[in-house]
Amino acid sequence: MSHYGLGTLKKEENMALAHTFDYQRPSTLIEALQLKAKYKDKALFLAGGTDLIVNIREGMLKPDLLIDIKGISELLKLNWEKETLFIGSNVTFAQLIENELVQKHFILLHDACKTIGSTGIRARATLTGNICSAVPSLDSAPALLCYEATVHCASPLSQREIPVTEWFLAPRKTALQEDEIVTGISLKRIPDSSGIYLKLGRYSGEDLAQAGWGILMTADKQYRLAHCALSPLPKRAYYIEDLLNNSNPLNADLIEKAIALIPSEINPITDIRATQEFRMYISGIMLKRGLTAIQERISGKYIEPRKLLGDV
Repeated sequence: MSHYGLGTLKKEENMALAHTFDYQRPSTLIEALQLKAKYKDKALFLAGGTDLIVNIREGMLKPDLLIDIKGISELLKLNWEKETLFIGSNVTFAQLIENELVQKHFILLHDACKTIGSTGIRARATLTGNICSAVPSLDSAPALLCYEATVHCASPLSQREIPVTEWFLAPRKTALQEDEIVTGISLKRIPDSSGIYLKLGRYSGEDLAQAGWGILMTADKQYRLAHCALSPLPKRAYYIEDLLNNSNPLNADLIEKAIALIPSEINPITDIRATQEFRMYISGIMLKRGLTAIQERISGKYIEPRKLLGDV
């Protein structure tokens, strides 16, 4: 285990330190967990750091210790076994975008990964770090909810698996316990399925979502839907799912009925990115275009999600 002493972050080169902290780089998971057990909530894990470092700079977080886990090889796993993809905690969005298994079997997740941050951010940011931030506008959440992913956690004494539907407890709060670390996320392949993720931001490029909708569809016309940035937590849209799954085939009338259920599914707010009314309105457009586009995707035609909202 490497111990580098005090770390510092400056807001600008000539400004006073925003915060001073200790920094250690363990080489094994056990060492990382031992450090966490010693420092408890005064220690934070550092992987990509794209959110963490910003929050420390701005004084939102003031750790006594940063535990850099980037050198822990067991957290770099990206394994395929028994129709299940395991994504280790250190796997970046860039790696997921380039992975053939993700492209082939988890297109909804692939869509979402491409919308997150800039090219530079995606080269550092991790899927695990993304879900640990637990912000309402979490782009990866609709895909993970639709695939019914599992979050794998470890503590010094035990391991446990948490369904992603039970992961998000409140804005910026998850089911992770103080002495735990997320070791990875697993997704089981859904045979003969396709998906699409639609995200609307204020401008093209790097921006947080004003609204995000993920749609997964199987060959036998069964649907799963989830959203982000439209409620305090990312959520599945169970009312709309029940309607679609019990009213096949999909047609214009059924889509309008699904749109009518949106107020029962979301609870948007007005903030700097969009008004409550706009989020409610745009969700109808996104749902209509997403449901229409996924019919083509499942038949083998590639549809670029960003082009579906180009006129909005």
